[in-house]
Amino acid sequence: MDDSVQARSPKVTGYLPDERPSVAKLLLFAFQQVLVMLPATVTVALLTGFHVSTTIFASGLATICFLFITRGKIPLYYGSSFSYIAAVVGITGAKFGIPATNALISQAQFGIIMSGFVSIAAGLVVSRFGMDKIERVLPPTVTGSIALVIGISLAGVALRSAFVFSPTAAVPSIAYPHAVIIVALVTLLSTIIFSVYLKGVWSQIPILLGILVGYLVAIPFGLINFSSIFSGALITPPHFTLPTVSWPAVLAIMPIAIATIPESTAHLFQLDIYVKDLARRKGKDPNSYHIADKLGLNLIGDGIGDIVASVFGGPGGTNYGENISTMAITKNFSVVMLGVAAVIAMLLSFVAPLSNAVLSVPSAVINGACIFLFGVIAAQGIAIMINKKVDLFSARNLAVIATILIIALGGTYGFADGMIPFFGAKLPPIAAGAIFGILLNLILSIGKPADEELFESSAEEFDTPGAEE
Repeated sequence: MDDSVQARSPKVTGYLPDERPSVAKLLLFAFQQVLVMLPATVTVALLTGFHVSTTIFASGLATICFLFITRGKIPLYYGSSFSYIAAVVGITGAKFGIPATNALISQAQFGIIMSGFVSIAAGLVVSRFGMDKIERVLPPTVTGSIALVIGISLAGVALRSAFVFSPTAAVPSIAYPHAVIIVALVTLLSTIIFSVYLKGVWSQIPILLGILVGYLVAIPFGLINFSSIFSGALITPPHFTLPTVSWPAVLAIMPIAIATIPESTAHLFQLDIYVKDLARRKGKDPNSYHIADKLGLNLIGDGIGDIVASVFGGPGGTNYGENISTMAITKNFSVVMLGVAAVIAMLLSFVAPLSNAVLSVPSAVINGACIFLFGVIAAQGIAIMINKKVDLFSARNLAVIATILIIALGGTYGFADGMIPFFGAKLPPIAAGAIFGILLNLILSIGKPADEELFESSAEEFDTPGAEE
């Protein structure tokens, strides 16, 4: 479906999953998605010892495979997951920014590939037993809280990376270190102003415009080294490695996939809410976009994404909250647009000047925009609980929400390494909070009927004729 669809509803700007912008718009929107994906994806590569260009290539290829497996029904972009960092570093022994040896990367690849089968198995279980059973294990109190803590847990990363100058090989020093604060604030405020006040097509690229403004402001401060953009060969293939069987890597990495399932579920619920709302505003039947019901297919796609990405040398991943935030802000959920973004990412990994140009965007610019994007991720967690009518006066619901928030956020900010010490082990905070919340909810459900408000779908709101916008 093309832009003619939009003409029938001139007051509503946005694209549903099965709609497609014109070519020029498509390229702009897709490039915006690539930009918001890059910071976290590249950071994971730098932290785990994987090669940056290979990681970017793997994210694009895994996204295309995900969209194909899910038959274009779920608009999500696949990127590298922070959940796997500690386990992968335990195998690669990586130091920031220094690629690990091929042998160590290959062992980690095998563990990530095996973790993909965990997600596939979970997806098959969900498909077999239905969404209502899954919501008893993953109610909105859990998925909403997880989305909330994912956004808030990234707050420190965004502010630290935006407001502190970090020397790089391309930009070893600048005359005025506090320039990064100015650039970050200009980027943040520009992005917010564009997202609030722009109309029509321009309202769909506020992040891209905000980053462009920040980039231009960064030039006179000496934050960009243009000579680095054209350094090296024009075409530089990514550094591909093949997996090597390593059972210690499987034991270390494979269980992490369990922890990413609630995160993936939360992302799916977020999409369901925003896509249905856009469908209703465009005068379409929101029930034709039951994205939340496709959780099983989503998990299968996630697992296949892990396998495909890691076969070529990419770290483990998941669908990206940053891209979902961008889609929610711009009301652009076009699956074709995400497919084009994936192709652009793959091309970037091969064409050195293009890749270098994107990587030349200063951390202050990218993370200035991410202050907004990460906050939107957190706000979407609140939206999940509001949309699902979670009773916040219920002692059971409060117990589940409270423990997830404190374990996840306390673990993130309470320890120097951002990991929770637990009987000699180190637990990833968000994963620990999610698993504890799931188990606590199941325990508190024993002998009690399920709270209707936890499982009540918002479909009635969307189906009600004349419902207020």
